[in-house]
Amino acid sequence: MSGHSQSPLQPMVDKLAYWAKVDTYWGEFDAADAEALLSLPHRRKKVERHGYIVRERETTTHSCVMLSGYAMRHKIVMGGARQIVAVHMKGDLVDLQNSFLGVADHSVQVLTDSEVALIPREAVKKLGFERPNVGMAMWHDTLVDGSVFREWIANVGRRDAHARIAHLLCEFSLRLKVAGLGAETDYELPMTQEQLADCVGLTPVHVNRTLKALEAANLIARKSSRGIIIGDWKKLAEAGDFDSNYLHLRGDEPALD
Repeated sequence: MSGHSQSPLQPMVDKLAYWAKVDTYWGEFDAADAEALLSLPHRRKKVERHGYIVRERETTTHSCVMLSGYAMRHKIVMGGARQIVAVHMKGDLVDLQNSFLGVADHSVQVLTDSEVALIPREAVKKLGFERPNVGMAMWHDTLVDGSVFREWIANVGRRDAHARIAHLLCEFSLRLKVAGLGAETDYELPMTQEQLADCVGLTPVHVNRTLKALEAANLIARKSSRGIIIGDWKKLAEAGDFDSNYLHLRGDEPALD
C-alpha cells in the first residue's frame, strides 16, 4: 500500500474498514482489499457550495466519495419545499445508492465547498463482487444509511421540536468525532438554520427558538452562529430521545465513552 499512502481514496478505505471491524464475523480487510480500493479509477472534482453532485431523475454513471466538505440528500415536493433526508461528510460513499439504481430518485447537493472523487459505477460493482469483504462493507454501509433514514423519519414524525433538534445535535456530535472532524461536545454545524429546519420539518424561526430554549436549559452553548458546545451530553441525549444504536458503531468506539 505504500504507493497509495497519499491516495485521495484513503478516507473511503478507512470508512469501509471500520464497518469490517463492526461485523467481524465476515472478516476484516486485508492489505489486498485496501490496495484494490485505492486502485479504483477515479476523477477528483471540486464542487462549490450549493453545487449538485447529482440531480433527481438524472442517469447516474459514477459513485461519489466525499473527500472534504459536507453534502446532503434531499427531495423537493410540490410547491418547492425541500426535505433533507441525510447529511454526509468526509469518507462517505454518498452516491452508492443512486449509482447502483441507474437513475437518481433524489438529489445530492453540497452544503459547503467540497471535493469529491467520482468512481465509475461498473468499477465499484466489479470490485464488490470480486472481493467479498469489500462487497460486504459496501452493503453494510448502505444498510446503515437505511437505519439512519428510519431514525430521521421517526424524528420528524413523532418527536416534538425540542427533541428533534436535540437528537440531531447528538447525532452530529458522534458522527463528526468518528470521522475525525470534531469533538462530541464542541463542533461546527455543517449547515445553516434554514438547512437544519429542512432536516427536521420545522421553520427556520422555530429552529432558532428551539436552539435558544436548549441554551436556556444549559444543554448547549453557541460560540458562533454554527458553533455548538454541549454542556452535558447525557442530558442532551435524554432530551432528544437519542440512542446511538441506529448508527451501528463499534462497541469499543471512543466516541461512545
